[in-house]
Amino acid sequence: MKKLLVLLFSIFLLSSPTVFADDISDFEIEGISIGDSLLDYMTEDEILLDIEQTKNHYSYLNEPNKYAEVYSNIKLDNNFTTFDYLSFYVKNNETNNYITNKNEKFTILGIRGIIRYVEDFESCMQKRDEIVEILSKMFPNEQKTKVFFEHALDPSGNSFVYEISFAFDLGGEIEAECIDFEETFRIKNSYTEGLTVGISYEEIKSWLSDY
Repeated sequence: MKKLLVLLFSIFLLSSPTVFADDISDFEIEGISIGDSLLDYMTEDEILLDIEQTKNHYSYLNEPNKYAEVYSNIKLDNNFTTFDYLSFYVKNNETNNYITNKNEKFTILGIRGIIRYVEDFESCMQKRDEIVEILSKMFPNEQKTKVFFEHALDPSGNSFVYEISFAFDLGGEIEAECIDFEETFRIKNSYTEGLTVGISYEEIKSWLSDY
């Protein structure tokens, strides 16, 4: 049975450090797992429209169009219980036209759940650390990495990411991070900021790190 990542916020898991998983596809964010088809939640037209809208989000990467990010204007049976919105990573249609099977073309390779903490960095870090404490109990043997780095989108070097991740031996990772944009830059670009909890296959992590 899949373990709901949303339950990281519950007292149950805080007192149950014996909950383990060998594969990140065992986890869900708001009922959605990596490996699912995004077509189960959005139409192809909705997906393609959002890919067009986000096509320049990763222009700083060496292969910016290898994958695409789709944001969730998704109307599920139930509203999201924990996150303000989700985003999904899929193979980019334009660079993967050889894939003819729609379900394969829109396979979810990574999911991010986002909670807005605009100009409230302290609360973001507090929630991140609560989640990391739970993850540390769930995965005591997985490689845990803590990093602090400049956000690649801000050329001024005044926007930062505070990330803690857990790498799985079978590939992929779970991460929790707080993004703190420099305020003028954030407002100018209409960005939000706050907490992100993500699960992804190794190929997405490698792609995002290649710049």
